Amino acid sequence: MQFDTYDPEHFYDELFAGPQQPRSQGKSLIEQIQSLPEGELLQRQQAAQEALFKLGATFNVYGDIEGQERVLPFDVIPRIISAQEWRYLEGGLKQRIHALNLFIDDIYHDQKILKDGVIPETLIVSAKGYLPPCQGLNPAKGVWCHITGTDLVRDRDGQWYVLEDNLRCPSGISYVLENRRVMKSTFPQIFRTIPIQPVDEYPSHLLQTLLHLVPQTVDSPTVVVLTPGTYNSAYFEHSFLAQQMGIELVESRDLIVLDGYLQMQTTKGLQRVDVIYRRLDDDFMDPQVFRADSELGIPGLMEVHRAGKVAIANALGTGVADDKVIYAYVPEMIRYYLGEDPILANVPTYLCWEEKQLKHVLANLDKLVVKAANESGGYGMLVGTQATEAERQDFAERIKANPRNYIAQPTLCLSRVPTIVGEEFSGCHVDLRPYILYGQDIYVHPGGLTRVALKKGSLVVNSSQGGGSKDTWVLC
Repeated sequence: MQFDTYDPEHFYDELFAGPQQPRSQGKSLIEQIQSLPEGELLQRQQAAQEALFKLGATFNVYGDIEGQERVLPFDVIPRIISAQEWRYLEGGLKQRIHALNLFIDDIYHDQKILKDGVIPETLIVSAKGYLPPCQGLNPAKGVWCHITGTDLVRDRDGQWYVLEDNLRCPSGISYVLENRRVMKSTFPQIFRTIPIQPVDEYPSHLLQTLLHLVPQTVDSPTVVVLTPGTYNSAYFEHSFLAQQMGIELVESRDLIVLDGYLQMQTTKGLQRVDVIYRRLDDDFMDPQVFRADSELGIPGLMEVHRAGKVAIANALGTGVADDKVIYAYVPEMIRYYLGEDPILANVPTYLCWEEKQLKHVLANLDKLVVKAANESGGYGMLVGTQATEAERQDFAERIKANPRNYIAQPTLCLSRVPTIVGEEFSGCHVDLRPYILYGQDIYVHPGGLTRVALKKGSLVVNSSQGGGSKDTWVLC
């Protein structure tokens, strides 16, 4: 396979500035791939996919009739980010997470940003992720969003944009770590010649973030990963991270509130739990406070949490900032709380709850991407340029019935990366999800999960919608 006929066309390509014009950060990689014997790259691609299967790097798709676990499709052509560009992204992400944490804390305390009219109060109280029982809650060390996955995209002009923030239970980091592990065994020579920042330190950084929440009076803290169970789509990741951190993976049936503390049932009796890394949505965490029908939560957990006797990461209530309508106000949050201009821009966003913007959206559905405020995984979304007239009409009715629940954005020309499709290279659209940890300091893990739309021309990169992933190389 050769890159000789590869054409970036009119898109921003992460590896090529034009036909046979590699970008500086990709020259060495491209030369080494070009030097491989005929058929060798395809063999290594197949070997990499089989290695991921053997590692058990799988996910479930909700609603899948067959109910089978799937291996996330993997492409061996990596995405490369220069050191200079990464410093820019790192600075923007740290700024954004700092402001979002201040916003969440404000919302559940004094609500100054609402009183000053920066964000309409009605948008907060109507947000699905806003939890009144969290009002007045003081999480450990004042941090609410300990683990964040922020989705970034690059447009045709090469500019980066924040697509959305994920502050509840962001997933995907296990694929970042396993993809790198497979790539290093598939192309060991490349990793000896190209200076690439390592990614395997994430579990230790995550553990330190969680341990930071423990009071200094606790000598031997117990940290656990709380999973909904084996049927959850990200169960592989839950078990993987628990194993990598050397801590217990638990379900609600393993935990009980007793004597004012959260206790874990072990073969040696009850053991106090100090920190929960939850991989469970807020609504299911405590049936006495949230959903009474939840069999996945721990009765009485909220009372213990409010008393400061167990820390939860991410803190309950962070989902208010996941709302895609609230996302539109993050630049204003940065200005309001930090007195700074945003480093990273949002995608221009139309808010359907505003009458003038609603009219514009309804008149231009064939040009816009419409998203439901609280959906994820590529669901609840209309890509107007690729939708039928019937689909656009259906969405128009949904928007008119509940305008608060929808935003619309222009259709971006997402950047592309050469990808193996069949037996040739094809430019496929990608996004990027870096992972940010907020402990004693804010740490941005180098790289992140590059998701790739494997269907030709598709802009939907989610694994549940047929997307795959690539290794992300941040150069030193």
